[in-house]
Amino acid sequence: MDAEMTSSFPVPRADDADSGRLTTLLDRAATGRDSQVWSDLWTELYHNGSLDVSHPLVLPALMNMAEGDDADTAAAALHLAGALLVQADQRYETRKLRDQHTPEVVRLLAAANRWRQATADRKDYCHLLEAVLNLEGEIHWAEDLIWGIVSEEYELECPDPDGCAAVWVVIGERGFFSTSEDYALSDDIETLPLHPAAPGALDGLGRRLYELALTDGHEDVAHALTYAFGEATCPQCERRFSAVGQVVARSS
Repeated sequence: MDAEMTSSFPVPRADDADSGRLTTLLDRAATGRDSQVWSDLWTELYHNGSLDVSHPLVLPALMNMAEGDDADTAAAALHLAGALLVQADQRYETRKLRDQHTPEVVRLLAAANRWRQATADRKDYCHLLEAVLNLEGEIHWAEDLIWGIVSEEYELECPDPDGCAAVWVVIGERGFFSTSEDYALSDDIETLPLHPAAPGALDGLGRRLYELALTDGHEDVAHALTYAFGEATCPQCERRFSAVGQVVARSS
C-alpha cells in the first residue's frame, strides 16, 4: 500500500520546482507592490544563477512588465533584462540568448527608449540609459560607466605600467576632482581638478549619451558625462588619463 501511494505521487523534478519558484517571483514582481522581489530576482538570476536566465518565462515576463503602465516596475524590469543579456553574452561568449529572444529584445529596447524620455528621476534615468546600451549589446561595460554617474565617483587604476596608485575620480555634489586618498574619511587630502571634455569635442558614445541626456532634460547627467569622457590626473605620478578609458580597461 505504501509503495502504491508513493508511486502515485511522484516527487517533483528539480526543474519543475525551479519553474514554480521563477513563476512566483515574476508574478510578485508584476504586481508592482513588492520591492524585495527585485533583490531576489537579481540574486537568483544574475548573482548566483540558482535560476536559469534562459528559461522561457524570463525575458517575455520582463518585457510585459516593461511595456506596462507602472514606471517603477518597468524601470526595474528593463535594468534586469539588459544586465542578464550582457552577462549571458560574456559568460557563454555567444549571443545565443539574445538571438533566441530577438522579438523580446526589440520590444524591450523600444520600451527602454520610451521610458527614458519620460523619466524625471535621475537614478532611474541613468539605469534606463544603461538598459538601452545593454539591450543594444554593442558594449559590455555600460554598467561600470553608468555606476560612476549614479554614485558620483569612479575607483580606477592609474594607467602607469607600474600601477602606481588607485585613483578616485569624483563627479558630482562633492566636486570634480581626482585623489589617491579616501576622500570620504578626511577633508585634508590632495585633490587635482578634472578636465572635462568639451561638449563639441565629444564623439561616438560620449556624444550620443550627452545629447540624449540633454534632449531628455537631464542636464546634470549630461554635465557629469563630460567628466566621465574627459581626463583625470593621477596625484602620484601626475599622469593625465582618460577616465572612460580606464573604465573600459577595468571591465576588460
